[in-house]
Amino acid sequence: MDPIVALMQQVLDDVEDDDSGAPASYIPELAEAEPDHLAFAVVGPRGQIRSVGDDEVAFTIQSISKPFVLAHVLSEIGLDAVMQRVGTEPSGEPFNAISLEENTGRPANPMVNAGAIATTGLVAGADVDERTETILRTLSAFAGRDLRVDESVYRSESSTGDRNRALGHLMRSYGVVDAPVELALETYFRQCSILVTVRDLAVMASTLAFGGMNPLTGDRVVEERVARNVLSIMSSCGMYDFSGEWLLRVGLPAKSGVSGGVLAVAPSQFGVAAFSPRLDRHGNSVRGQAIVATLSERMGMHLLEPHESISQPIVDISETDDGRVIRLSGELGFAAAERVLAVLRDLAVVLPDGSVIHLDARELARTHPAALVALRTELDALPMRISYVE
Repeated sequence: MDPIVALMQQVLDDVEDDDSGAPASYIPELAEAEPDHLAFAVVGPRGQIRSVGDDEVAFTIQSISKPFVLAHVLSEIGLDAVMQRVGTEPSGEPFNAISLEENTGRPANPMVNAGAIATTGLVAGADVDERTETILRTLSAFAGRDLRVDESVYRSESSTGDRNRALGHLMRSYGVVDAPVELALETYFRQCSILVTVRDLAVMASTLAFGGMNPLTGDRVVEERVARNVLSIMSSCGMYDFSGEWLLRVGLPAKSGVSGGVLAVAPSQFGVAAFSPRLDRHGNSVRGQAIVATLSERMGMHLLEPHESISQPIVDISETDDGRVIRLSGELGFAAAERVLAVLRDLAVVLPDGSVIHLDARELARTHPAALVALRTELDALPMRISYVE
């Protein structure tokens, strides 16, 4: 067995016996979910999907749709325009709280229902079908396959959505929502009713993890800055009024949904998704959270863990017929640039003035432009000639 799959299966086995919590009851179709379903999937940089458990069971995406619709709107109109309508602060309140910013009527952030409705209201389109099609195209691009709406769940969402409609009308009164309330709300209900599997969610998470590039299809779905902004909001707001403790204990940008899905992102490493319908009092999957938390702990995935590969790139020094060659690989940030300079300064002490050093940076996985400028400025001051290998 693949060692990563074996590790995943062990994590699944460790949480399987926890039967606390219950499926969402306020949406009739979700109340009928099989509570024992349990699945877990991971997607890395090569696009390989590894999954265990009930990985082919389809369920509706619900609030996990929020980051991806936000990504679409950010791509279309930009961060500043979105922030005129929606804030970026943790609410500290339940996901469906009727709570808006005083005087402006802005919802706290795009991950709670009010903020998501305002965000969905910014999707262009003449009617619900056209707007839904735009959202489906976006989420399908993130997932790497065509997705569809579960019509029965949509009808159930719409028939029980009075609280969300109240939020919509309240924001409309402040001018936060320009679209007709029913247009925005019916689009939002259809958005939440899109069917996915845990494998789909892991691919979607990995697309955010790799800066908007889908590792399964190789397609760029959104720009790096958009992916970064979405992950920033997920970090502080994605798990509702449990977001602060989640960031402390698990340390990954994440988003949950009331159908039992949990999506998490280890930036530049992989995307993770779990599924289990029983929810806690915050509306987050009990076993889904436990899966991601266990994986984060065992694999050192916390966002604020120290990563030596960033501060200490691989510096390989060799002698060739053309002289001394320094090959760099890894990531070149400011800390890494200082490491490279330290090596070169040590060489400058022992080499004769005028010596030539060939600096080969072709294997660097990522180079931060400002770090490269700083490095070249410092190199010019060294008592040796640097030849850059292109």
